[in-house]
Amino acid sequence: MTNSAAAQQTDRESIFETVRMDILDGTIKPGTALKEVALAERFGVSRTPIREVLSRLEEASLVSRKARGLEVAAIDTEKIVQVYDARILLEEEVAGQSAMERSIRDVFQLQALLERDRGLENPTDRTLIRSNLEFHAAVWSAAHNPVLEDLLTRLTTHLVHAPQSTLSVGNRWAESLDEHEALIEAIEKRDSARARDIARAHFTTARSLRLDLLRRMVAEQQISPLA
Repeated sequence: MTNSAAAQQTDRESIFETVRMDILDGTIKPGTALKEVALAERFGVSRTPIREVLSRLEEASLVSRKARGLEVAAIDTEKIVQVYDARILLEEEVAGQSAMERSIRDVFQLQALLERDRGLENPTDRTLIRSNLEFHAAVWSAAHNPVLEDLLTRLTTHLVHAPQSTLSVGNRWAESLDEHEALIEAIEKRDSARARDIARAHFTTARSLRLDLLRRMVAEQQISPLA
């Protein structure tokens, strides 16, 4: 691959990741149309790499094709619940494997992310989502299991349409950080059983909070604005 071709591929990957994260953290809302021209202008590239990026986003189920073109897919409550159910199982497994396979560099990375997150002041919902994704991605990486890492990355994309982060509910962010700290300690000590228990409890709580948010969203949608 020539230097020019490599640079172009890097640009495509960078654009994909940027738009992907904008969708994941809610910067680009469900129902928003994604136009080639607008994206090409935003990133200062031709429409050719944008077409490739949009195709990848469609394959990842982050966007769907409508009559007016591609747009960020709408909220699917059934899918969100199904993803949480699957993620609890996979997060428990990857936590256990991380405790067995982690390197000291992995532990340092997790500790650094926790320190960063504890230092956040008045984080926005978007910041919470991004920070949390980075932490859990580091846990997946520590397992050194590319199959599990790929499955969890794909699952996470399906949570993009969930309205509001569960981390913004009450004191959940602080509680979540304490759970992250306990998970790091278990991984550092290579305590696979404890790491699994912490991960399962962590995501079971997230599922419960998500169900409450979805229940509230459905109730609000059923209330007439004229009532």
